Amino acid sequence: MKLRPIRTRREHQAALKEAEALWSAPDGSPAADRLEVLVLLIEAYEREHTPIADPDPIDFLRHLMEARELSRNDLEPFIGSRARVAEVLNRVRPLTLDMIRRLSAGLKIPADVLIRDYKLKRAA
Repeated sequence: MKLRPIRTRREHQAALKEAEALWSAPDGSPAADRLEVLVLLIEAYEREHTPIADPDPIDFLRHLMEARELSRNDLEPFIGSRARVAEVLNRVRPLTLDMIRRLSAGLKIPADVLIRDYKLKRAA
């Protein structure tokens, strides 16, 4: 079992290919153990070389609504009136701390995703 840190794109591709081949290894087998270590090495390499940008809070909310099949009405208990929900989703009004707290608790989502800065549309 000769494993070492992944340092190059070529090593990363080889590790991905090997992990895919080991994916259906039975639990507790040497192949499953190797897969587990490979996944850790792949994650470490990707975290350093291909970081994922933090999501925009409004884009995140829209994605969440689509994934959970939520309507704008479903956000009213957390954000406020229908008009207020529209203002937030249309980037006219920012999310307030109270809205973020209610969304986080009510929809079981991490508040830190909603706290991030995002651009608002300028008032006419």
